[in-house]
Amino acid sequence: CLTFQLACCCGTAACSLCCKCCPKIKQSTSTRFMYALYFILVTIICCVMMSTTVANEMKTHIPFYKQMCKGIQAGEMCEKLVGYSAVYKVCFGMACFFFLFFLFTIRINSSKSCRAYIHNGFWLVKLILLAAMCSGAFFIPDQDTFLNAWRYVGATGGFLFIAIQLILLVEFAHKWNKNWTAGANHKQMWNGLLALVTLILYSVAVAALVLMALFYTRSEGCMYNKVLIGVNGGLCLFVSLVAISPCVQNRQPHSGLLQSGVISCYVMYLTFSALSSKPPETILDENNQNITICVPEFSQGLHRDENLVTGLGTTILFGCILYSCLTSTTRASSEALRGIYATPETEVARCCFCCVPDGDADAEEHIEKRGGQTVLYDEKKGTVYSYAYFHFVFFLASLYVMMTVTHWFHYESAQIEKFFTGTWSIFWIKMISCWVCVCLYLWTLIAPLCCPAREFSV
Repeated sequence: CLTFQLACCCGTAACSLCCKCCPKIKQSTSTRFMYALYFILVTIICCVMMSTTVANEMKTHIPFYKQMCKGIQAGEMCEKLVGYSAVYKVCFGMACFFFLFFLFTIRINSSKSCRAYIHNGFWLVKLILLAAMCSGAFFIPDQDTFLNAWRYVGATGGFLFIAIQLILLVEFAHKWNKNWTAGANHKQMWNGLLALVTLILYSVAVAALVLMALFYTRSEGCMYNKVLIGVNGGLCLFVSLVAISPCVQNRQPHSGLLQSGVISCYVMYLTFSALSSKPPETILDENNQNITICVPEFSQGLHRDENLVTGLGTTILFGCILYSCLTSTTRASSEALRGIYATPETEVARCCFCCVPDGDADAEEHIEKRGGQTVLYDEKKGTVYSYAYFHFVFFLASLYVMMTVTHWFHYESAQIEKFFTGTWSIFWIKMISCWVCVCLYLWTLIAPLCCPAREFSV
């Protein structure tokens, strides 16, 4: 097993665990897992750099801390290794790493090419390269100019990452409805499932709207909350009516309330997340004391234990980012971004249609006996996902992590301990994401009406 692990680190062999009892793993999955592991490692380092608690603990418990900081030329108290500027530099190195591989893997269609071998192996060499890029960013001259320019690049990449995820969410909603509708042509059970799931989705959306109106508004004040809840609720109703309108149904018979239900639930989630991220509003009560309004009373108690809330919330958030990266880099997802979808005739209805792995038909067991986990070489006949697109999504995710950890445009006061403290920039980013999602879905409905000469397949 040791021989194969060395071949994984320094050669072209696929990575696997040494335990025989572990389930089989595909070579394509193993490769994506390793890149995701690098991404998680750098993300954790960024979170540590933004933590004042960790910085203070290091000053207290590490002997010769000042001498060590001066020795590595990081400032008298290692101030160059903490804060938003350090995160910008580390994420610059990670972004450059993934962008370099994006350029390197363009137009790879065969897993037997030399570039494909490099993409799928040499993990120790790539880890050293990643560490060198992240460290080298600290030696870039004219740091102020670099940080100002890189901030705008990061914001652009972060918004593009959000846009890709919104596009794929809309594609997911259409794919779900089309898959189950294809099954309804053969079994009435699928019609029942469509109706049940649609009812559940709209029930969740309406319940969320009512609860937000109860807990995030009051008779006096809270005008922002009232307007935004009303506007977003109205948008959900509007897109639902458009989806079932006769003119849309004539051009797109696969359009229905299931997609609108998915979008409505996501809009309600973003609305709730945005309202939770809004800076608290305070007023003077009858005793001339400041009281917080427009937030639920129970949420004030939750924020008292900041370390627990921040740790749990940060883990969930970056878990969602990682899941988005891996699921958006499949062959079907990359084709969906270019407007390529499976035809209804090829659809096979299934409950877990979105979890169908790529390249099942081509998977072949590794014949060589080895001491650990069995690897299935599923790319014998060709790549099962776009290598270049995979690296480009992780490049954008690196920028999104950089902006998210540093509170987007409130970077100077950013701390990981106050990760969920409300800021206006995070609030408006979430609200704009909500409206962009609605616009994207609405465009998929009305595009065939606006461009009747062009073929649309959703």
